[in-house]
This record gives sequence, structure tokens and C-alpha cells, in this order.
Amino acid sequence: MTLEIKAPSFPESIADGTVAAWHKQPGEAAKRDEVLVEIETDKVVLEIVAPADGTLQQILKEVGDIVVSEETVGLFSEGASATPAAPSKLARVTAEPAPNPAVIVEREPVSVSPAARKLAAEQGVALTRVDGTGKDGRVTKEDVVRVASQKPQRSAPPIATVSPPSGASASSEERAERRVPMTRLRASIARRLVQAQHTAAMLTTFNEVDMQAVMTLRNRHKEEFEKRHNGVRLGFMSFFVRACVEALKRYPSVNASIDETDIVYHGYYDIGVAVGTDRGLVVPVIRDADALGLAQVEEQIRSYGVKARDGKLTIEDMSGGTFTISNGGVFGSLLSTPILNAPQTAILGMHKIQERPVVVDGQIVIRPMMYLALSYDHRLIDGQEAVRFLITIKELLEDPARILLDL
Repeated sequence: MTLEIKAPSFPESIADGTVAAWHKQPGEAAKRDEVLVEIETDKVVLEIVAPADGTLQQILKEVGDIVVSEETVGLFSEGASATPAAPSKLARVTAEPAPNPAVIVEREPVSVSPAARKLAAEQGVALTRVDGTGKDGRVTKEDVVRVASQKPQRSAPPIATVSPPSGASASSEERAERRVPMTRLRASIARRLVQAQHTAAMLTTFNEVDMQAVMTLRNRHKEEFEKRHNGVRLGFMSFFVRACVEALKRYPSVNASIDETDIVYHGYYDIGVAVGTDRGLVVPVIRDADALGLAQVEEQIRSYGVKARDGKLTIEDMSGGTFTISNGGVFGSLLSTPILNAPQTAILGMHKIQERPVVVDGQIVIRPMMYLALSYDHRLIDGQEAVRFLITIKELLEDPARILLDL
């Protein structure tokens, strides 16, 4: 029985997608729920799996082709056994003589992450030579990096040769350029960031927070916390999420959005947490964060981190959000100006915790300090309100008991 392999049903915010990779070629067998093809959208990579045990019969949309919602991308034969397929670009025949003169055919690994495939193409690494260490043998970006580091370095072919000026010696190495198209996600990120700067009156206010109280509380209870909550680790982000929720309750405009000439005040607190991935920055959303405890927040952050690493985030995971937190400190950033995640009106930037001398009760002491940055849309939020919002977060973090006591 022949079945149609269709692109998923895209939400209204996504017009179409691009075929990112085929994991099976015509004639190859597949088990039920085994990944056949990946469709890349502006937000996520969606996997289309085999509907039953059978064989991929025909590819109708090649890698790079644009597909719309529920468009047929291939045909699948249910229950059919694998049949020899015509040679494709996924098969490579070695020309080197072997002890047995038979021809050796090497096939690409069954599962390759989009980031690994992109890096392999850039580095000239044949995926047939990469052993996957990810789940179910999936080839990851780190696997490609490992193989690339073992390759002998070769000079890139020259793009153009320019004669040196008279009296100057020519360099032994040619200068080269490489042009590659943006991924849909990177292009979408670029478009949204430019749009945010063009449509919002964006300003940023800064402050700093003494992290000593949070660090002391965390160090005192982290082992018991992890045991009590089935291995969930107590991090800093849950304190920031809870502090932001309390501050948003006091300053509703920071939790609002602008819809043309209307102001939309949200009666809920869906906090986006920016996560860096191989494909770019994504912002999964913690729903109803005001109803969650520290352990529940940490568990959601951990879960999103795993899904982001494995390319499993869904459109639903990243839709909506009333306020965003971005942590550049994990990369060592000491200070930055975050850009609004439209249509939200504010975003909080966390940064690196660094010991600095500060004055406390007239004495110079060394404390673990973090700079905070709040970027906001001045069309809706006044400077005074933005400053007070940020000071509220500072006060809640420097005395975490205020969060529990609702002070």
C-alpha cells in the first residue's frame, strides 16, 4: 500500500518550510516512527517519521525545495521490503584497491543533525567517515568537529589572484572567500532583530546585583534540593524567573505588548528563556511561571535545554511569551544590550558573575557581582518605571526571602 509522506501542518505564523535533509533514499527500508525527512522552518526543524514499517518509494521534494503546509514530499510503501536503489549522492564508491577487489560502498549515517550536516559541508568532511555518538547513532556537530580535526589541513583554492605592488613580495598563501546561504532560522532571527530595532523605541537601563545571598542559599541547600526533587539541580535561572514574575506583577506595563494602537495587558506570566544552539538563538517559553516552584522552573529549563541540543523543540515550545530573559553570562559576557523579542516590550539581560570590590556599610568588601540590563520599549514603558522594575529585581535577588514572603 502506497502512503503519502506530507509536510506537517504549519501554524498561521509560518508560511512554508525547506527540506533540510532526507535520512532515507528510495528503496531503503524504514521502521515505524523512524525519521525519514527533516523540514526546516523559520523557528524549528520538524521531523517527519515513517508511518509504518516499509520502504521509501519516491522523493518528490529534494533538499532545499520549499514546501507548504501538508504538501506531499515523498511516497512510502507500507510493508514493502527494501529494494536496490539507483546510486545517489549519499553513496560513495571508493576507488582505492582493497584486499578483496570487490567494490566497497559506504553510506551516510542514518541520522545526522542539521548542524552536523552544515558543518560537514563547510569543512569538507564526508559523513560516511563519521561515527555518530548521539542518540541511536545520530551524528552530532561534535562528531564532525572530531573528524575535521583529524584531517590534514589543506589550503583553500584561490578565489582571485592579485599581483602585489612593485617592490612587495607575494604571500605564499592565497586569500579565499566562501559564500553560503543563511539557514531559515538565522534569516528569521536577522529579520526579527532588525524589525525590533526599526519599530520599537528601544532603550536600555543598567544596574548591578550582589549575588552573595542567592549563592549562599544555593550552596547551603543544593544537595538536599537535588535529592528531594529527583535529580533536579538548583541553578540561578529559577531565582531570576521568580524575581521577574514578582516584578512583572508590580509593573504590568513591562508584561504587556503593543498591537498597532492598542496596549495588550497580559494576565499571565509566560517567561521566555533564550537558549543558544548550533542553529542560532531560540526562546522556549515557561508557561504560567507564577504558578511554578523553583524545582518546576529548573526542570522545564533543563528539559528545554536537552530538546534544544537535540533539535527537538517544537513551534508550541517557542510560541508566545510575555517577557524574556537572556543569559549572556554563560558565555562570559560582562555587559551587553539585549534586543527586544517583539512584540514583547522588555527583555532582561543577565551577565557573568564576577568578584569585585564594593562598599557595604562603609567597608570595602569583595562580593560576587552581576550586571543586569533591561531593554524596554519607550513607547509603552517610561524610564522611571523601567528603573524601578530593575531595582525590584535587584532587591528580590539580594534578599531572596522577599520572594517567598511576597514583600
